[in-house]
Order: sequence, then structure tokens, then C-alpha cells
Amino acid sequence: MKKIQTLTLLALLPAVLALAQARPAPKPAAIDGKALMDHIEVLASDAFEGRAPGTAGEEKTVAYLIEQVKKIGLQPGNPDGTYVQKVPLVGITGVPASPLTFAKGEKKLELAWRDDAVVWTKHVADSARIDDSEVVFVGYGVEAPEFRWDDYKGVDTKGKTLLMLVNDPPVPDPKDPRALDPKLFGGKAMTYYGRWTYKYEEGARRGAAAVILIHETGPAGYPFSVVQGKTAEQFDLVTPDKNMGRADLEGWVTLDKAKALFVLAGQDFDALKRKAATRDFHPVSFGVGASMKIENKLRTIDSKNVVAKLPGSDPALRDEYVAYTAHWDHFGVGEPVKGDAIYNGALDNASGTAGLLEVARAFMQAKPAPRRSILFLFVSAEEQGLLGSQYYSVTPLYPLAKTVANVNMDVINMYGSTKDVEIVGWGASDLDAVAREVAAAQGRVIKPETEPEKGGYYRSDHFNFAKQGVPALNAGAGVDYEGRPQGWGQQKRDEYTEKYYHSPQDDIKSDWITSGAVQDCEFYLGVGYRVANADKYPEWAPGNEFRSTREKMLQGKR
Repeated sequence: MKKIQTLTLLALLPAVLALAQARPAPKPAAIDGKALMDHIEVLASDAFEGRAPGTAGEEKTVAYLIEQVKKIGLQPGNPDGTYVQKVPLVGITGVPASPLTFAKGEKKLELAWRDDAVVWTKHVADSARIDDSEVVFVGYGVEAPEFRWDDYKGVDTKGKTLLMLVNDPPVPDPKDPRALDPKLFGGKAMTYYGRWTYKYEEGARRGAAAVILIHETGPAGYPFSVVQGKTAEQFDLVTPDKNMGRADLEGWVTLDKAKALFVLAGQDFDALKRKAATRDFHPVSFGVGASMKIENKLRTIDSKNVVAKLPGSDPALRDEYVAYTAHWDHFGVGEPVKGDAIYNGALDNASGTAGLLEVARAFMQAKPAPRRSILFLFVSAEEQGLLGSQYYSVTPLYPLAKTVANVNMDVINMYGSTKDVEIVGWGASDLDAVAREVAAAQGRVIKPETEPEKGGYYRSDHFNFAKQGVPALNAGAGVDYEGRPQGWGQQKRDEYTEKYYHSPQDDIKSDWITSGAVQDCEFYLGVGYRVANADKYPEWAPGNEFRSTREKMLQGKR
């Protein structure tokens, strides 16, 4: 898979000129900060029970969203005349019938459930197990022909337990004799090869019995406590094969226990990790057998995407769509942390959901009205693997060939106004040019994301639109805050990741202010409004990994 390429200003200029020639932008200050905060207070309240799919919290959330979009005056977004698209899901709650155990001869290493290892099966079956499955360390678990990179080297991995590192192979210090081409993969930026989803998929393609990732907080982008959330019920889309094409077991182990496994195998973790950062790495069989059994409790549900529409004002263009997305779900009621068991998800993503309601209200008031239609998608089960947006992207209510762009809103800024806006996956499409124009009108500057190594472009709902070829924009709050010292914004971001992300502590905070949220919502509004009114709609950058998919789609008018 090719890396997302960074465009120069000259390359962007034609797109800037073409896309900027839209009708006038909406009136400024169209976003109501108080209304936005009111929505967050409702959605993130204990009464909504953490908004997990398949719970009373989902019912309350969906009812609230439908009530609000009706109040705004939006039309039903489903052509069947309703405001919902049903999303068929299977809920899987796995518990260990026997622990994950590694054995070499008489020596054994048994890992404690949740503390040392988080393992599950996505098989829609009563149980799944591995018995004395040979453990093979496969480095980063990547095969990338375009980078002349192959961690497997033709080794037969059928029925084996694959142990691998998270993220892409790193780019070492240029002075290091092992230094790689700095253009490999995304350089500092993560490519899809670095995502845990790719690693599980690749292991399954190779017939592995189990795929186990070694957790490291830096490369993963979050602490092991986030992984521990996967011991609760997990959802997946209902598939004809009941997910039997996936590995029997998938999961994570802590770094400490991974190092203990290396010792059991008579291997040096640090030495093999260094070797894995080179093209001449070969898989290493540990001479260790892995065993574990998971038993499942299963249920099927119809979750819901809430869908509303503002028809376009131009008869020639109203069958084309700008699709906004924000996920309404979080983790519901789960494992208590510091005495709190409700995962309210105030920032992630009550804030984005509230923001999209305000953007929708502002669109209804925009003069002149947008020429293309605007679709507002409040999607389910993002926290379960982007499932609501995935379902929409493969069973769209409106043709994706007529969907000119996706604008995604996942977490908005509640800490004050910023001088900048970050674009996740900068250089992907000429939506960046539109974003630059809108930010400039706000007196802000556009910057590439500060933490591209976390793979943000592959971690939210816009990615499913991108995979299907629809140009998609995902922005993040800036880090250069008005009236704050340099570095303050990054400190707040790091604090959120460490203390609040995917935990019950993601609550409304006493120091929240709405000025930055209003700024960001006006930015999202401006981008979509310009695209909805432009004579030319966005394209992927030359060489982008999704460009050919879009071209084929438009040829087939899918």
C-alpha cells in the first residue's frame, strides 16, 4: 500500500482555485456554543449509560438525535422515509476457559487474563482454542511489495501463533549503519501496515491460528488500559461466514510478558526488535507452544446509524452529496476505574456528535443554501472497529460515486481558541486546499498532524469512505492555543491520552470552554459548504493509495 503523499503548495494551487470558486460562505458565528455544550451534557450524562450499541443507552441516544434533527428541520436521510439505517451486529463476550500459556519442555509461562494478556475470538461460535500452537516471531508482520519489504519470507504460518510488533518498522537514526530509506512506509507517519487491524488481517490470510501483538505505549499510541477495554463485549458486522476466515484467536500481551516469553524461548527481545527493523529479517520459530481456550456468549442486534438530509438547492447538483460523519457511541458500562463504571465518552465522541448537530443547524440557516445535498451521518459502533461507517460504506443509502466528499468530526476542542488546525493525513486529497482557505478566513493556519506515527487517518470513520474511494477529511484540534505558552496544547493532548482516553474519566471537565469548539465547528461547516457549492469537487492526490479506487468507481458510476 502506497503512503499518502505530501503535496507541495504548487501542486495544491489548481485545486485551491477551482474549489475556492464557490458561492459565499455562511455567515460567521453561526455555531451556538451554549447549544453545543447543552448537547454534550445530555449525551455524556450518566442517564445515557455510556452510549454502547445494543443497550438502553443506544435507544436513548438514537431517540435524542432523531428528536434534534427533526427540530432542526432536516429531512429523513433514509430513502425509506426514516431517520435510521439498521446496522446488523453480532455481540461477542469472550471469557477464558483456560489461560494463555506458553510452554517449552517442562517450562511454562502462564499469562493472567486482562493484566498480562487480552485475547478474544471474532468467530461467531461458542468457543475457539489453540493447542500447543507453534509460536513464530514475525517482526512487524508486514508484507509490502512496493517497499520491497517482507517479514514472512515464504515461511509456512498455517496453524501457528504469530507474535509481532505494533506499528510500522521504524526509521532508525541516519547515522546507524542499519538505517533504512527514510521514504520507507510513511517515514514518521504510520501507514495502514502499522495498524493492528492490518496485522490481524494479514495473519488470517496466511492461515495463522492466532495473532498476538506486543503492546508498547509509544508505538501503539495509547496505554495498555485501553486494550483492557476489549475484555468487555465486542461487536462485529454480521457476515455470511460467521468470521470463520479470521484467526482463531487475536489479542495483545504486555511488553513485560512478551520479554518473558522471549527469555523462555532463549531469545533476546532487543536484538530481535533491532533485526526486525531491517529488510533481511527472517521469522524466528521460538520452539514454544501456545495454548488457550475462549468461550463466547453471543447475541445479534440491529444497531442504528442516524441519517438526516438537507436537499441541495441546485436541481443539477442535488443528487450529489457531501457526507458528514460523527460517531455517537462509546463503551457503555464496563470495568470500574477509580470507582466509576460508566464510560461517558464526553470528548470521544459526545463532543463531535454535538458539534455535528450544530453544524447541521447552521447549514439550515446558511445563505445561500448549499447547491449539493448534505448528508448528516451519526454512526454507530466506531469504538468497535468503525463498524457503523463500514456498513454504510458497503451498503450506502446514496451512491458513493455521487458522494463527492466526507467530512468527519471525531473529538472537538474544548480548551479554547487556537491559531492552527491540524489535518490528519495531510496531502491525501485537495480537500486540504479547501481546509487551508477556510482556516485562513478564520485567521488560522493549517498544519500536518503532530503525531502521524499514531496512524490517525486509519482510526476513525472517514477511513471507510476513503477505502471506498470517497475523498475524506479528518481534522484535529490545533495545539497552538491563544494566550497559552508554547507546548501547552500538546501537554493537554498527552494528558487526555494518558488519563482519560477510553476510560470512565472521559467526563465533562470544569475547565472546558466552547470558543475552540465553535472555531472547529465553523471550520467543518466552511469546508463542507465550499465543497457543496464548488463547480469542481475534490480529487485524491496523484499517487494516493485511494485514487485508483475512486477512478474505477466513477467509471462504473457505483
